[in-house]
Amino acid sequence: MENRRRVVVTGMGGLSPIGGTVRQMWESAREGVCGIDFIRSFDASAHKVKIAGELKNFKAEDHMDKMTARRLARFTQLALVAAREAMEQSGLDMQKEDASRCGVNISSGIGGLGTIEEEHYKGIKRGFDRISPLFVPMAITNMAAGMTAIEFGFKGSCTCIVTACASGTNAIGEAFRQIRDGYADVFLTGGAESCITELGIGGFTSMKALSESEDPMRASIPFDRERSGFVMGEGAGVLVLEEYEHARKRDAEILCEIAGYGVSCDAHHMTAPLEDGSGAAMCMKSAMQDAGISAEQIGYVNAHGTSTPLNDKCETQAVKTAFGDAAGKLLISSTKSMTGHLLGASGAVEALLTISALQDQFAPPTINYKVPDEECDLDIVPNIGREVATEYAMSNSLGFGGHNASIIFRRV
Repeated sequence: MENRRRVVVTGMGGLSPIGGTVRQMWESAREGVCGIDFIRSFDASAHKVKIAGELKNFKAEDHMDKMTARRLARFTQLALVAAREAMEQSGLDMQKEDASRCGVNISSGIGGLGTIEEEHYKGIKRGFDRISPLFVPMAITNMAAGMTAIEFGFKGSCTCIVTACASGTNAIGEAFRQIRDGYADVFLTGGAESCITELGIGGFTSMKALSESEDPMRASIPFDRERSGFVMGEGAGVLVLEEYEHARKRDAEILCEIAGYGVSCDAHHMTAPLEDGSGAAMCMKSAMQDAGISAEQIGYVNAHGTSTPLNDKCETQAVKTAFGDAAGKLLISSTKSMTGHLLGASGAVEALLTISALQDQFAPPTINYKVPDEECDLDIVPNIGREVATEYAMSNSLGFGGHNASIIFRRV
């Protein structure tokens, strides 16, 4: 372990229902701003689910020319905007870099769902031989990673982790390993998702996964006894990861260090987590072991906290198993109470918020919490954020298929 290379974060970019930049998102998260509202991108009046966490005032043409915007699915547009912010903060000059040592791992759980819907409608109306020639390259899930590599000239490993709701955290974790193990010096990594469409909302509604509440303030309510399902969100989060000495040599500002990463699979059910939380607990323990730290050293956890009856109960049990006696002193909040669930982008956006929490030594709240649940009895920082003195923070993501991912950040 002593010979492993250190990996640091030198740039962050993102946009979500609570902000169009990382700074805006963090300011909103600190204040407990709710980004959930009634759906405006399509007529949801005939749908059981009428609310979501949509981006506010996002227009692709504000960030790229119209021709480029027309050739990119929305999730890819979001990834590029986030990547540009991250690259700008990092100050990385590709003229001075070995591009073959710079990689990309940007995830998406579903990819260009809106493009798939739109082109399918066209095919029914006009004939399928007349749909857009850009349909396939726009829709495929790896295109956010591919277009990011093209824009910045990263010629190393370029890949796209697809592990449902764990995708964003897995992408960051696998990029971390690539650098730590010597395969690369720099990575752009994170996730992007935009599935607030009729098919996306309808599909999750039919499987009873979404909240059907028509009160935006009582829909995404993680750990609350009245929780009834998650709220769909959209957005992107991208980080610039670098090998520590590489960052130091160019005098980059180091935002935090990635200390450890853990993965596991429940190997149990297509959508339901293990009721005893043992799979997620194994993942958290693995991350702590990878970081070489004890549970007592972690002061804050950004929970997966989806607001579904099963997830929140099982994740609570998982934290108790993984942290033992230290669980009672832990601050564990769900920022999905503010953003909704960004699917494949959730772990990436939550990584940005977890890093920001470390930097500010402040735990963001779980908002709109009213009715305690005895099966979710950890300190979830209800409604009002709190100061926290900690060197380490963890972010958890638990996805359909039993995918579990945990990542630990260290303050610098």
